[in-house]
Amino acid sequence: MELYVHIPFCRQKCRYCSFTSFVGQEAVHETYIDHILNEASYRINEAEGPLTTVYIGGGTPSVLSPSLFRKLISGLKKTYNWNTVTEFTTEANPGTVSAEWLKVASDEGVNRISFGMQTSQSHLLSTLGRIHQTDEVAESVQLARDSGISNISLDLIFGIPGQTESDWSETLEYALSLEPCHISAYGLIPEEGTPLYRDLQSGLLRLPDPEAERVMYNKAIHLLGTHGFSRYEISNFALKGYECVHNIGYWTQIPYIGLGISAASMTGLKSLPDGITYHRKTNPDSLEDYFNMVDMKKDASQNEVISKEEARFESIMLGLRMNEGVNEDDFFRKHHISMEKYMGKKLHEMEKTGLMSHDNKNWKMTERGFDIQNAVLVELMD
Repeated sequence: MELYVHIPFCRQKCRYCSFTSFVGQEAVHETYIDHILNEASYRINEAEGPLTTVYIGGGTPSVLSPSLFRKLISGLKKTYNWNTVTEFTTEANPGTVSAEWLKVASDEGVNRISFGMQTSQSHLLSTLGRIHQTDEVAESVQLARDSGISNISLDLIFGIPGQTESDWSETLEYALSLEPCHISAYGLIPEEGTPLYRDLQSGLLRLPDPEAERVMYNKAIHLLGTHGFSRYEISNFALKGYECVHNIGYWTQIPYIGLGISAASMTGLKSLPDGITYHRKTNPDSLEDYFNMVDMKKDASQNEVISKEEARFESIMLGLRMNEGVNEDDFFRKHHISMEKYMGKKLHEMEKTGLMSHDNKNWKMTERGFDIQNAVLVELMD
């Protein structure tokens, strides 16, 4: 089982962010942590198997005071058995971490940290609404290493309005100079309702053309590959042995509990004679509703049962995000139906058109398939 904890507080809302997060709200930070710990306590019966990974995300977990961050982790350890946790990640933003906060993280067992670097150009950081400057990324990485946390991941974004291929190459080179173990390289997706989206709609900003974005993505694959980073998922690259176990759990349908506002959970996994089913829950996305849910010890505001048919498709959809694809034997063990019977005709059609490959019982995307992955998934869905 995996555990995700959502910290929804930020010093400044990024202009592209559509996640549930709030600027400031320092007065409710401790109340929020207390509610997370109470939620963990009354939902402990949902735990399925030993806890293997923990991920604290946001928002910006590093805006919590060191004492509150310690209170959060030590409180969770009183509810869950931490002895089986092998990977403990926290997100943090450059410019918000301190030596004291990182010492608490290290002392409490955090062994992996993900920094939101995004780009190395000041004007693009401004376009994104980031609060840090490039030199603060290097400073934060060094502080993390000084605290004893050496497994460091950097998040990067390509396809930013005004970003050139040269900017992206410079960003990749700068990130590599910091010697991380893991790099996530995401194409920017303008989300409706965000300031960035409004600027694009009004014509104030323009995205790079699709071909330029494709060149940037391929540049990441090539350059990171020459430095020992393997792409193990469409947007994620790692040195050998440093793949994010927590995220792989999501893509392979490992049960997880999400604590905090708007956090999602996948629980109640059942193996039936004709496949698996599970529940997907999502917590309320307002502080008032979340506090009320916990105070009343209620269930999540959204709770749906995923049918065996939906679970089968999710195995395909999520598995094809990974470089190794979906293994036929694993699929059969989980769903009690062969991939050939379930979706063989479509898979073979895509193999003929060069979008899919099939070897050693693994179905996986080709490079061309990755380029148009959304279209491939839509075709499979139909």
